[in-house]
Amino acid sequence: MTKHSFHLALIAVPLLLSACAGNGAPASKQAPASPNEIVIGVAGPMTGDLAAFGEQLRRGAEQAVADVNAEGGVLGKKLRLVIGDDQCDPKRAVQVAQRLIADGAVFVDGHFCSGSSIPASELYAEAGVLQITPSSTNPKLTDSPAAMESKTLFRTCGRDDRQGTFAGAWIAKNYLTKKVAVFDDLSPYGRGVADETERAIQAGGVQPVLREHFTQKQSDFSEIIARLKDAHVEMIYFGGYHDQIAGFVRQAREQGFTGDFAAPDALNTSEFWSIAGSAGDGVRFTDASSQVNFVSAKSVVETFRSGNYEPEGYTLGSYAAVQAWAAAAAIAGSTEASQVGATLHSRTIPTVIGDLSWDHKGDLTHVNYAWFVWHEGQYTEEP
Repeated sequence: MTKHSFHLALIAVPLLLSACAGNGAPASKQAPASPNEIVIGVAGPMTGDLAAFGEQLRRGAEQAVADVNAEGGVLGKKLRLVIGDDQCDPKRAVQVAQRLIADGAVFVDGHFCSGSSIPASELYAEAGVLQITPSSTNPKLTDSPAAMESKTLFRTCGRDDRQGTFAGAWIAKNYLTKKVAVFDDLSPYGRGVADETERAIQAGGVQPVLREHFTQKQSDFSEIIARLKDAHVEMIYFGGYHDQIAGFVRQAREQGFTGDFAAPDALNTSEFWSIAGSAGDGVRFTDASSQVNFVSAKSVVETFRSGNYEPEGYTLGSYAAVQAWAAAAAIAGSTEASQVGATLHSRTIPTVIGDLSWDHKGDLTHVNYAWFVWHEGQYTEEP
């Protein structure tokens, strides 16, 4: 995609919500930042099919802003958070990025989907806006900027190639003599992690008997389920998002498929069980080892729970993104992206999800992956 293709006309649906540490009222235009405040953004699917994940990012960012401001802010100024709704659509993501830049944001927490983060990241880099995503795992997101020596893009999550290697090696070991299938939804996230998992499965000595693709909006899986049953598949790895995987699992069980299911980190939301119901029992997924029980997260988790919100999924990663940026800006004595980025590249930063450090691409130097299994409406980490 060329730079010129990013400059798209704004559509009529509101793309931004304004929030000052918790106020999510719609707004069509942002007031300019006062001399005593710093504007930052959080961007993701605040509405639409993946809104559960947008809420995780928003909740994490809002609480982090509230906590940072309670401690005096950054460089003596309070943070003002602007929320962008991209619905995980690349075109909307570009429009959100344009608006956040126009509103004077110096940092963006997000986006959620890799397909949104990748095009938006080019605008942020050009405008000198530092970006930290808590959820976009496609390797291209950091590989491409690193090749051009861009140093202002980071993650507080892992990468598909590392997650896929972890998942694929486990599947190959545990299903060495059984029939395995690999599916994806053709999204940058779903296909990327499925491809990496397939490579790791093959490296472990297992050749998948089926490799299927379908669209993100597909809802009838009868033909695919029939092929699975005909091929006597015993394990399906599904790269995609929770809503479609849940629908697939439900239909598969209703149609008599008895094989096992595995998926990546997008199943870390209670909405998966809400859609799949009891058919989701035993479905497993990979993610970073659970962070809610970290000592570093204890007080923040208690704050969320006291407000009747469980900080699942990417909530703490979003909090950590704001926390890491604020700490690096304080150390650098500046909100300039190049200076904050240089600080993040050269330091280990304490956060709610542990002490974080980044390599030259902006990827975390260490991520502990684990398997989680759904059972009776909740998922638990396997020891």
